[in-house]
Amino acid sequence: MKIVSLEELMSESFTSKKLGMTIGNFDGVHLGHQQLLSQIKEDCRVNDSELLVITFIPHPMKILRAKREFLIHSYKNRRLLLENNGVDYLLELDFTRDFSNIGPKEFLDDYVFNIKRLESIYLGYDFSFGANKKGDRELVIEECKKKSVRIEIQAEFKESNELVSSSVIRQKIENGNVHRASEFLGRPFTISGTVVKGAGRGRQIGFPTANITFFEDKKIPKRGVYITQTKFKDLHYYSVTNIGHNPTFTDSCTINVETFLLDFDNDIYGETIEIGFIKHLRDEKKFLSVNELVKQIGEDVLLARDHFKK
Repeated sequence: MKIVSLEELMSESFTSKKLGMTIGNFDGVHLGHQQLLSQIKEDCRVNDSELLVITFIPHPMKILRAKREFLIHSYKNRRLLLENNGVDYLLELDFTRDFSNIGPKEFLDDYVFNIKRLESIYLGYDFSFGANKKGDRELVIEECKKKSVRIEIQAEFKESNELVSSSVIRQKIENGNVHRASEFLGRPFTISGTVVKGAGRGRQIGFPTANITFFEDKKIPKRGVYITQTKFKDLHYYSVTNIGHNPTFTDSCTINVETFLLDFDNDIYGETIEIGFIKHLRDEKKFLSVNELVKQIGEDVLLARDHFKK
């Protein structure tokens, strides 16, 4: 996949092939996105054309509603997922307050129909765009007819009769329903980060944890303990992960993500790990004593081992 500029796409010399294009935030690259991209890729194969995705950085909600802890994936991971789903070219438009005020027809004229060799546009069923989202698929259909550009609209995508969308997945993550969120994503929901030194309490009580920093706009599951699988240097380790404030030891409001890797005791400070969330075990709790906490963590680990035995 090649990341391109609008100027490149407007150049006659950019490519000799026709382009099939879709537009969206693609946060999560979930099952619905994957189906859409698969359909476009098949059409492109039949028509000997290439697949272009137009998306935005940052996510519009970051600018319009100052949303934090919102994204299902980092922008880097989104690129990797789009590439893995067959995207040939990616245009990442800079989303600013001024950009958000562009009208829908102006956006189509300046950012879509100026693209050379554009043959087809594929849109999700709920596509809307432009200032105050005044543009809808009917406007795109009308403008495509004028430009002789083919347009296809994807139907709703459901999993077990439940609508799959990025907003639904975010809600499930927020509620701790990481299992269902992962089903909608088609892979485990993950958090990646660099291992940093913590207070060292985990090692003192017999359960050394890897504490990570993470992308600040990343959506984080609700506070609690989860069965997870942690990836380190292409190897996967069973793990138990806590998200929360560590209320037994501190009154801090800082959210920490720390994972205990089963049967693992290497020094990995400064290394990058990826935590895949499998199941919510329990909510975070303030224990009356350290011994009570140690007992509960032991039970959490046993539940995780039992899960992975099945």
